[in-house]
Amino acid sequence: MECGMRNGSQSETRLRQAWNEGFTQYRSFSESDWEPFRIPQSAFPVPYSLLCFCSFWYSLYSLDYDEEMPTSVLYATSARIGGVGLDAVALETLRGIDDRLGLAISFGVKSAEFDRSRMKTLRFHLVRLLSNLERKYYYGAKKRAVDAVAARYLKTGRFDLFHGWSGEAFRSLLVTKALGIPSVLEVPTWHRQKGKVLPPKTDQEIALESAPIPQRWLNRLLISRQESLQEYENADLILVLSEKAAETFRVLGTPDHKLFRMSRGVDVERFRPGESPLVFRALFVGALIKRKGVPLLLEAWKRLGLENAELWLAGHAHAEIEPVLENLPGNVRLLGFVKDIGEVYRACSVHIFPSELEGSAKSTYEAAACGLAQITTHESGDVVIDGDNGLIVPANDVSALCDAILKLYRNPELIRRFGANGRKRVVKAFTWEHFRQRLHDAYRIAMQVHTESRITQ
Repeated sequence: MECGMRNGSQSETRLRQAWNEGFTQYRSFSESDWEPFRIPQSAFPVPYSLLCFCSFWYSLYSLDYDEEMPTSVLYATSARIGGVGLDAVALETLRGIDDRLGLAISFGVKSAEFDRSRMKTLRFHLVRLLSNLERKYYYGAKKRAVDAVAARYLKTGRFDLFHGWSGEAFRSLLVTKALGIPSVLEVPTWHRQKGKVLPPKTDQEIALESAPIPQRWLNRLLISRQESLQEYENADLILVLSEKAAETFRVLGTPDHKLFRMSRGVDVERFRPGESPLVFRALFVGALIKRKGVPLLLEAWKRLGLENAELWLAGHAHAEIEPVLENLPGNVRLLGFVKDIGEVYRACSVHIFPSELEGSAKSTYEAAACGLAQITTHESGDVVIDGDNGLIVPANDVSALCDAILKLYRNPELIRRFGANGRKRVVKAFTWEHFRQRLHDAYRIAMQVHTESRITQ
């Protein structure tokens, strides 16, 4: 299992103290002090001393792990519970904390496996009346609505941990700070400033605030950078998806003990290897947008002009990229959105994902589970290890991307080795069960961080 950014030094210190205190007390007992507790040894099939030893260590384990876990979590997300993307993440999160869930607040619920008395949705919320607004304003309104509902429930004092998402937890985290409730903030990509030092307010932010009415009112629906920064400050623990994401926080002063690596998971039964295709077939899976490197990939593919090779693009094409998709080579296929994407992975040999900014790209988990060699970037997440299960290239470097594609094109054995290693890696560290264990670790650490911060105040 992957470890978080924090280590276990605090837990080890408490265990050491408990051991020393218990051992000191044990040594102070006389023979007569033990007499009321004596049980005939014949009552046990194993040595009594061994039972005492095991019982002692079990009590220490229980003290350190069970008592530091929350018992009533409030989980809030503007996504739905069940589906794809963040909806799937929300579903797996609730599966992991079902026995500790107090209430889940979401935009909607697609899954029927949870007790609806512990679900609160925005199904009849007034925010739905704004659904005709431009997407960015409606999304901002949804996030603010979820935050307002969560803040109201937190004020009841029924919950001992809050788990929210960056950009939709500003008011909620103000409440947790005021009431002393431990909190976890999940960040889907990077730090809002992407690791860059910015002034308190940029010219663009000032222009948004001073826009004429009614545009100014619409702008207020957007989540401001200042609100995001305050969320980072108020959260006890920040969940980041990759080392690159963590770097964007560290460089701006976030201490390492406040960061926890929360890699995602994949269904290794649904996503499994298939037969290798007879041609070199490269695949890109994701939204067809500039940020994910699609124009760069198409430029590299045109430059190489490979024979007996195909490039498949699976995903919705956004308007910004439509000019790039005109006059494509005959060996490039646009698949659009594909419901059963597992079959597409199994029909290909290489997954190429040259993104310049991701939290941790879902497609890299899926491709690895399907046994595909990969070419990706450091910015795309931590699933691919350069030279082990794929090749890492610099973002926005078309020459490096060409070299990587050519290397795999000329070496089928390397493709097979990378693919096999990728499958082993996700089975070992990136299933949804691993994800749920990481979540438990994060909650435990959040409780510890919160306790430590209150002691030092």
